[in-house]
Amino acid sequence: MTQPLIFEPSRPADACVIWLHGLGADRYDFEPVAQMLQRSFSSTRFILPQAPTRPVGIFNGMSVPSWYDILGATPSRIIDETQFASSVQSITTLIQEQIDQGIEASRIILAGFSQGGAVALHTGYLGWEGELGGVIALSTYGQTFRDGVNLCAEKRRLPALCLHGTLDNVVAPAMGRAAYDFLIAQGVPARWYAYPMAHEVTNEELGDIAAWLRERL
Repeated sequence: MTQPLIFEPSRPADACVIWLHGLGADRYDFEPVAQMLQRSFSSTRFILPQAPTRPVGIFNGMSVPSWYDILGATPSRIIDETQFASSVQSITTLIQEQIDQGIEASRIILAGFSQGGAVALHTGYLGWEGELGGVIALSTYGQTFRDGVNLCAEKRRLPALCLHGTLDNVVAPAMGRAAYDFLIAQGVPARWYAYPMAHEVTNEELGDIAAWLRERL
């Protein structure tokens, strides 16, 4: 796996945000966001991991950075489950590395945009067995949030921030809302913010993310 991009804070790190990029992007995609947010969180390390480059079915087999192959959209995603599990494992490894370096699990936040958000949601609520500080889900969906899936008591206490554009024509707003509704039904302290934007990130959205992070870090 390609080494993640890591932004060390100006003070000794006592918190960490692991932020996953979307399909076809790379670890530099959210570099400006990490640098901007870090100015407000001077003891928080930001880690931007890189997805492997591989063929993607919905791109007619073109190779792009991808956390997992998407074989079809109906509108739910038909995916390569093995690749999905591998990406989740890579993020759990990053979490454990941060804990080994002295960061408390309750001060580790997972964030992800689009496809990266699906990995972040699964990792936070179903893949990582320990405590975390929260999950930020940007313009994404709950790939594994479905009927019959129940969260344990510890995960029901894990806060989530779900953000989506009402004009998103890549990941339908209804998919993001369904992930939020699943979390709420499980008793998770989740928040939902919608913006008049497409499949993107805006300054207003980043302001809401910063405010939410201040409550936790």
